[in-house]
Amino acid sequence: YGGWLFWRVMACGRRSGDSKRQVILFILCVCVCQSGAETLRYSLPEEMERDSFVANIAKDLGVPLSQLAARKARVVSEGNEQLFRLDQNTGVLTARASLDREEICPQSDTCTLGFKIFFENPLQLIRGEVEVRDINDNSPVFPEKEMVLEIPETTSPGSRFPLESAQDKDVGINGLQNYSLGPNPHFSLAIGTGKDGVKYVELVLQRQLDREEQGELNLLLTAIDGGSPPRSGTARVRIVVVDANDNIPVFERETYEVRLAENSPLEQLVVRVAAADPDEGSNGEVRYAFTQTSERSRQLFQLNPATGEIRVVGNLDFEETKTHKMVVKATDGGELSAHCKVQVEVLDVNDNSPEIALTSLTASIPEDAPPRTVVALFSVRDRDSGDNGRTECSIDGDLPFSLTPTFDNYYELRTNAALDRESTAEYNITITAMDWGKTRLSSRESIFVQISDVNDNPPEFTQEVYTMSVTENNSPVLRIGSMKATDADAGKNARVSYALVRQDGKEQPEVSVNAENGDVYILRPLDYEKVPAFEVAVRAADGGSPPLSAQAVLRIVVRDENDNAPVLLHPHPDSSAAGELVPRWAPSGYLVAKVVAVDADAGQNAWLSYELAKATEPGLFPVGRPSGEVRTARAVTERDAARQRLIVLVRDRGQPPRSATATLAVALVDGFSEAHLLVSEEAPAADPDGPLTLYLIASLVCVSALFLATAVAAVVVKVRRARRSETETLPTFPTTATESNAGSLPRSYVYDVCFAAGTVNSEFRFLRPLFPCFPAGLPPGPGEQRSSVCSQDAANLGGEGD
Repeated sequence: YGGWLFWRVMACGRRSGDSKRQVILFILCVCVCQSGAETLRYSLPEEMERDSFVANIAKDLGVPLSQLAARKARVVSEGNEQLFRLDQNTGVLTARASLDREEICPQSDTCTLGFKIFFENPLQLIRGEVEVRDINDNSPVFPEKEMVLEIPETTSPGSRFPLESAQDKDVGINGLQNYSLGPNPHFSLAIGTGKDGVKYVELVLQRQLDREEQGELNLLLTAIDGGSPPRSGTARVRIVVVDANDNIPVFERETYEVRLAENSPLEQLVVRVAAADPDEGSNGEVRYAFTQTSERSRQLFQLNPATGEIRVVGNLDFEETKTHKMVVKATDGGELSAHCKVQVEVLDVNDNSPEIALTSLTASIPEDAPPRTVVALFSVRDRDSGDNGRTECSIDGDLPFSLTPTFDNYYELRTNAALDRESTAEYNITITAMDWGKTRLSSRESIFVQISDVNDNPPEFTQEVYTMSVTENNSPVLRIGSMKATDADAGKNARVSYALVRQDGKEQPEVSVNAENGDVYILRPLDYEKVPAFEVAVRAADGGSPPLSAQAVLRIVVRDENDNAPVLLHPHPDSSAAGELVPRWAPSGYLVAKVVAVDADAGQNAWLSYELAKATEPGLFPVGRPSGEVRTARAVTERDAARQRLIVLVRDRGQPPRSATATLAVALVDGFSEAHLLVSEEAPAADPDGPLTLYLIASLVCVSALFLATAVAAVVVKVRRARRSETETLPTFPTTATESNAGSLPRSYVYDVCFAAGTVNSEFRFLRPLFPCFPAGLPPGPGEQRSSVCSQDAANLGGEGD
């Protein structure tokens, strides 16, 4: 607009040929351009067609067309109705509809429509104005097509009679400019302009009226505007000449001024006008009526024709019209009249609440948005004036948002603290706008803001260590439980997947975790005896970018199953029967043998019990249930068979129980030769290559060597202590020296060391194979185990050999 004006001014200067005038016009152009730098100003004739061109915004602002769409340029008209449209592709501003200046700006000389152009990224606002230029599309119109004036014949020349003024909705040069009266011998027109700029017309009597000569005159009054071409309107003025009435009504005041609040109730008295007429009779009776008063004022106020009271009959609105001007005509019975003016000033009352108009809104913001992030832009408008029109805004509740005033009652809604979607996923922000009136009015607007998720929370397992159990010999791909991890985020950021943590150098575990639901599966059958328990690490990762993860320990405990039968260590299961020698002098409770077995299972499945399944003489050799010891139930007699065969059943406590049997061959002997023959007959030759026999021989040699060394050291220590002792006590020996370890090893390799505290002479016995060698005629006593070498051994050790 400024460039166009510049070239127009320079063209005019060139045509004039005056260089000095060119300079003045150039300076004037520069001033005009500078004044429009802050606000874009355009003009548009009214009644243009829809989508009429207003301006090229992109060209005037120097903004590339690509920036209009990228920055979401848009135009917002002031007020509730959007009158303009901005094409982001062309940058052209057009009118949405045909503009009628008289409808948009009634009773206004100028009609300016304000608008604002908004740019985003960054936020920018540019003001603009469009002046709607008036065209001569309305003719002057009189309120009444015929005006009747009753003028007494005694009226002196020069008297003036106000006529109804014509109304023209156009303004300026297109508005009402002049009146004309048809030719007649008695009257002329007097045209004047009031203080408010409104033209009024009066009929001036030029020559005395004579009712007898002419009782009625008809005149044609024409109102003309200044348009091109001009428009006009006419009204007929009928003059009725009445008989003489020499007094006219007289008002107390020429002008009545009244101040009235806009919220005044209906039927409230505004003012009472009064006019006096000194005439008598009907010529002195005064009637009142409005004249030269707008239609809107007639709708709001009512005049009592008899009393002259003016009352409120409509809703006064300060925002619509601040002043109402009315003319009251007082007419007596003789049709003489007088006029006075009534001016009502409407006082503003705080009767309009603030209006909140949302301009821009970001419906969703990420939870990691920094403080001071703009969420919304809105404006507040109050149609009242003064303090009643001043507004302030606030946010209800303690929310992490704040309001920042910008310009022209615009506010920005910003964040003022860090956001956390996991604590609050959405906000319903209520903005309250309140004016400063004595009785404060307010309005509210709710803005819904959703917080979008950011992957800022790792998954969390419900337990640090998950312990699950499975019975051994399980079926493949068996589900044994589930691990659960939760993520406080949302969407894909909360989608948790599970995986085993691979450890370098270790075998792949025999367990698998479902990646989607965390179910735990055992891939292969497990063996408690090989692996009773194992641990693996499980990682839970979310679907964020980058993903966050957590780990938990999965401990698998294998439950034992009774899948192993007892294994016999003694007697060896490969031998057909173990030979045991029992002297016939053996007393009751004599330890014959001890069955030793083990079970590879655990717990109750490994608890073993021993029982005698079959025997030559069942009542002679009972078996200890928990220990497996075979003892004599009574003293052996001559009647007992020399050869006894025992079958011992070893059973565990599993469900179902498993068992094994051991066979013992027992020989009741009187001497070595007999025992040797019995053993040779019953016991088959041992397999020298049997691995268990070799292991047992090696173990016995080691144990014997260690035991002998310990025994010798103990004897030496005891002898030294005994020599220092002042008192001597007799040694005490156990009744059966071989019971503690009997049964675990063959009887021919049992060693027994007996010591007595404080004894002077310590004794050490090396027991050879126990074969009876009693003197003839002497029966063995309890605890006596004497052979043919007993005396010699005792003599070598310095003891008695008992």
